[in-house]
Amino acid sequence: MKSITRRDFLSKSTLLAGSAYPAMMALGLMKPVPAYAFELEKNANGKKVIILGAGLAGMTAAYELNRLGYQCTVLEARDRTGGRCWSVRNNTTHTEKDQPQVTAKFDEGLYFNAGPSRIPHNHELTLHYCKELGVPIQVYNNVNESAYFFAEGKGPLSNKKVRNREIHNDVRGYMMEMLAKSMDHGNLDNPLTKEDGQKIIEYLMAEGGLDADKLYKASARRGYIESPGAGNKPGRIADPYTLADILRSGLMDPDFYNVAEYTYELQMTMFQAVGGMDSIARALEKKIAPMIRMGAEVTSIHNVTDGVKVTYKDAAGIHELQADLCVCTIPLPVLSNISTNFSSDVSRAIDYISYNQTGKIGLQFKRRFWEEDEHIYGGITHTNNELTQIFYPSYDYLDKKGILIGYYNFNEKAQQLGELSYADREKLALQKGRLIHPQYDKEFERSFSVSWHKTKYNMGGWAVYTSDTRSNAYPALLKPDGNVYFAGEHLTYLNAWMAGAFESARSVVANIHSRVTEARIAYPTQSTKG
Repeated sequence: MKSITRRDFLSKSTLLAGSAYPAMMALGLMKPVPAYAFELEKNANGKKVIILGAGLAGMTAAYELNRLGYQCTVLEARDRTGGRCWSVRNNTTHTEKDQPQVTAKFDEGLYFNAGPSRIPHNHELTLHYCKELGVPIQVYNNVNESAYFFAEGKGPLSNKKVRNREIHNDVRGYMMEMLAKSMDHGNLDNPLTKEDGQKIIEYLMAEGGLDADKLYKASARRGYIESPGAGNKPGRIADPYTLADILRSGLMDPDFYNVAEYTYELQMTMFQAVGGMDSIARALEKKIAPMIRMGAEVTSIHNVTDGVKVTYKDAAGIHELQADLCVCTIPLPVLSNISTNFSSDVSRAIDYISYNQTGKIGLQFKRRFWEEDEHIYGGITHTNNELTQIFYPSYDYLDKKGILIGYYNFNEKAQQLGELSYADREKLALQKGRLIHPQYDKEFERSFSVSWHKTKYNMGGWAVYTSDTRSNAYPALLKPDGNVYFAGEHLTYLNAWMAGAFESARSVVANIHSRVTEARIAYPTQSTKG
């Protein structure tokens, strides 16, 4: 990295107040994001396109098609854009199946991301759109060794909050100890020279923090019970938990397998939009606002001889809209209940591809006790109970109040909580959460919960593929059905990520323009080609 003066550093680092991205660029800590600019000639021939859904995929398609000269109309069933890219703040309203409408009553300026909250550094197209649309981003702290593991059960460490770093380092140390001893006695099958074997043993000792006898002993890696300081304060380290206690307490069960730094998309550095992820949706909306019709619920989609006909209803009644082409980004569980004349292969794929069940609850507290009392700044606590995960905010550090995500769960646990009333969801979140943070009782103020599989125009979190549906259903939706193209995260290998919406939209735009101009267009994309 090129050296800079202190003056350069200070002047350039002030950019962090508005956006981490330009600051990191200025300091040479991050390469410029590839522009991924379309090199397509504007030759739309006056074609009209109906886009169904004003989520990220739909709005991106409209944005790019409009720049190529297409006349776009975007139909959105809700009274807001963004789809699952949604931040809940004061006066946000929400309605779920079998539940009354609820309104968030958070303090002004507080929010939580009910949908996506993280941008991986390797999702280049998402970062490109943040840059192109002028959306400032900041670092998201996804991996925090100060957060906890909490396992309900009957083991020696059960029902206790244990720092991530303690379990990670103890388990790593014991595993490395066993491997080092096996290597030392020549008990592994791989033929190695004596020198190679010694190098591996040295690596295992360093990785596991083993002593000269190849035994794991606790070190500062797992933290202190008395912090080091000035004078005669070297710090005091606790003894490690035994491997047997860790196992018997369930802390090596599948609930705790998700070591984020091992997952490609969750490896640091991660980012988030400043002020809420819906900043991205709002920036896109601003670009295409005249094209969007809000409160327009699609009731039928039909290919016709010279294009496509869409019927929708709004507060004024029922309407028909015709165009040359259509881009459908409606989530498949919703699309499955809309009248269409799609081919049997496409209809079957729409019905067969499933979405997961997932939910979140935001809990507002009058004091950021996780920071003040427990020194947790961002990151995730993992549990084996209904909460599954507690997310600590990676913004507004040291502020007076804050919202943490009291649970983020999936499948059976999400289904169970989704059947509860809003009040009972809050009650359960507080009941289980106070086992980890007893401060809940004194500091809690209010909550807001979302079950995506109960939400009318979503009916699920994101597409979940089996090997069968990926092989036999997915390909049918990658091709247009007559004059209807399909787009969204569900039509990529980036399911659940905003990048899936962006990649899919760009791919469909390229395919449409190729069809209209009857020209081959080379389009670089990370997702499957449509």
